[in-house]
Amino acid sequence: MNEDATIGNSASRNAALAGPGGRPLVNPPAAQLLGRRVISYDPEAGRGAYVYVARPEFCNRHGTVQGGVLAAMLDSATGFTLIESLPDGLTAVTRDLNTRFLKPASPGEIFAEARVTQRDERGAQVEGELRSPEGVTLATAVAVMRFVRRG
Repeated sequence: MNEDATIGNSASRNAALAGPGGRPLVNPPAAQLLGRRVISYDPEAGRGAYVYVARPEFCNRHGTVQGGVLAAMLDSATGFTLIESLPDGLTAVTRDLNTRFLKPASPGEIFAEARVTQRDERGAQVEGELRSPEGVTLATAVAVMRFVRRG
């Protein structure tokens, strides 16, 4: 998918990707801070691929991306993959995010994939993975999410 089909705040960027009922997808402030762009998204299959941009300000004293920022990227990817597949009036909150840090992450692009692995009437489990541009797995997570009514 090209840059024009990624999620931003403008309607033209959102036109190529849409949630249930054709509603436009939006990047909330935290996703914008993390530089999230959607590479591909299939709400029916419960799968999504994303790219995040780890800025130098996200680094720790060792010059690698802080683990909490990586966890935020995983929370973002797993949450988006589930939430955008839900009908209007329903959202989900993360109850548990079990994260494993496998390799240090450098500033720059970080790729994420997420997939819904279990789902029932009360919630879902979503697995996520972060990879370097070279394809090295940096971190993985399992998110347990609970459905809640919006507003």
